[in-house]
Amino acid sequence: MFPNKKVQSLIGQKIQVEMKGEKNILEGTLVSADDYLNLHLVDTAEIQGGQKLRTLGSVVLRGNNIILLNPVKE
Repeated sequence: MFPNKKVQSLIGQKIQVEMKGEKNILEGTLVSADDYLNLHLVDTAEIQGGQKLRTLGSVVLRGNNIILLNPVKE
């Protein structure tokens, strides 16, 4: 399966995203993704060491800055 098809299958689910140069992980619900793996997340929070640092709300992440995507088991 191609990575963009796998990411498309995660729409509507909660995911964690690790970004380049960031120590914190972003966790939110995936609303949309395009062919460049740019992501739109809602209800997003910044997580560090398992603790929620702050709520960010709606965010758009540029695909070339994403290192890791991880679906959250609820």
